[in-house]
Amino acid sequence: MKASVRWVDRAPLWLFALLVATLGLAPWTPEPHVAEKLRWLFAGELNRPRDILDLVLHATPWLLMAFKLYRNSVVEKGTV
Repeated sequence: MKASVRWVDRAPLWLFALLVATLGLAPWTPEPHVAEKLRWLFAGELNRPRDILDLVLHATPWLLMAFKLYRNSVVEKGTV
C-alpha cells in the first residue's frame, strides 16, 4: 500500500487532470459514460458485467484525482 501512496504523491496533479479529461469523461457526446453508468447505478439498472466494468474503468481516474487531492491536503497540513 505504501508504494502506491508514494506513487500518487510523486505524480504531478496535471497527470490526474489529464486522465479525468480523457478517460474519465470519454466519450463526450452524447454524455460521458461515467454519468450514464452512475445514473443507471442509482436507478438500479446497472446489472450487466460489461456495464459494471465500464463504470469501474471510467470512474478510476476520478477516484485517483480525489485521492491525489486528499493526499495534497493532508501533506500540506503536515499530518503525514
